[in-house]
Amino acid sequence: MNLPYDAVIFDLDGTLVDTESIIVKAAEVAFAVHGMEMDHALMHAMIGVDAVTCRRLLVETMGAMTADAFTAVWDREIAKGYQRDIPLKDGARDVLEKLQIAGIPVALATSSGRQNADAKLERTDIGQYFRATITLDDVENAKPAPEPYLNAANALGVDPTRCLAFEDSETGARAAMDAGMKVVQVPDVVQVSGENAHIVATTLLEGAEKAGLDL
Repeated sequence: MNLPYDAVIFDLDGTLVDTESIIVKAAEVAFAVHGMEMDHALMHAMIGVDAVTCRRLLVETMGAMTADAFTAVWDREIAKGYQRDIPLKDGARDVLEKLQIAGIPVALATSSGRQNADAKLERTDIGQYFRATITLDDVENAKPAPEPYLNAANALGVDPTRCLAFEDSETGARAAMDAGMKVVQVPDVVQVSGENAHIVATTLLEGAEKAGLDL
């Protein structure tokens, strides 16, 4: 494989695993339980961000008591969805496998907490591909700050500017871009502007090819 990068760093939710659709479906249930219309703008604002920021957005929109009740139902429905299945995004295992065979260091930079991220990696059996995993618990400043990506590059011992990053959300793409990385954005449930990415693709494989990976 011809790879003009020293490492590849992936986001998790919405990029490698199809959890965003599970999260949105769970939110639909939570909104219905509380007699509210689905707030698509609110859901879009929470994609790719950490739990603390999601909580703040919910409280600002609903008030603290309603946000707590909403979150209880939401978390329950998400857990049900994860127990049923966590599908991989199209081409995810193929790209990870080929990078591993080529000996290219691969890391994860996710806004999920450590326990949550580890559970998803185990459930989908892709943890084996990562030499380092940076979670919300490993940073002081979550995405869109560049810290998660900078920490991932540091964990691999590589220059961030020599890294290729894969993201789905605007929040994550901005974090990778500000870390100085080449950014491939593969949109998931929300359309993107592309202003925070060097490449916008419809699949991981297409993005890899456009970025110069000879897969």
